[in-house]
Amino acid sequence: MKEENNIMKHELVPHQEILSEADTKKICTQLNIIKNQLPRMYDNDPIVDVLGAKVGDVIKIVRSSQTAGQTDYYRLVVSPPIK
Repeated sequence: MKEENNIMKHELVPHQEILSEADTKKICTQLNIIKNQLPRMYDNDPIVDVLGAKVGDVIKIVRSSQTAGQTDYYRLVVSPPIK
């Protein structure tokens, strides 16, 4: 992908990364949930493509604000529903 077209470099796109299986298990234990209970993100999302994530991966999104500081969000990559 060309550098000037990399959406990850845009100032409004928060830092995102794919979690390892060990980190995913740790987060699920901390949140007292199973992986399928995480909010979802479709595998056709441009960020998923840039990161090289696949269905079943968990993406960590680090959002920051002047009032809340830094907050981590987690999304499970899934296929969109068939219509």
